[in-house]
Amino acid sequence: MDALRRALGALSCLYALIFFSFALSHAGIGLLPLGEPVIVPAAIVETLCGGAVLAGAYGALTGREWAWDGLIYTHAGALAGVLLGIVAVALGAANEVTGLLMWYHGIMATALAAGLAGSFYVSRVRR
Repeated sequence: MDALRRALGALSCLYALIFFSFALSHAGIGLLPLGEPVIVPAAIVETLCGGAVLAGAYGALTGREWAWDGLIYTHAGALAGVLLGIVAVALGAANEVTGLLMWYHGIMATALAAGLAGSFYVSRVRR
């Protein structure tokens, strides 16, 4: 279980980096290959999601007693943010929908759902 906790903590750090990169891109600060349209609400949600998964990563990598609960809550919160983004894109909130934007939402939703499933599995095994 410790290996899974550390792996989910490291992946959460990666997720936070991705969320913050897209938040900067959606705020109008162009990163090298990322050229996304300016969408301020998306930048806010991505910053919140990045902060959440970073908090979960902290708990998991430092071995806090709340690490598993933290991973569950932060993955669920970030997944809700990504699903909100998917719904917003589907309803036409973005003026320009790029392939990168669709890829980003799909990959992040899948990765966060897998992390959430792993966290739930371990929380059931620990009982």
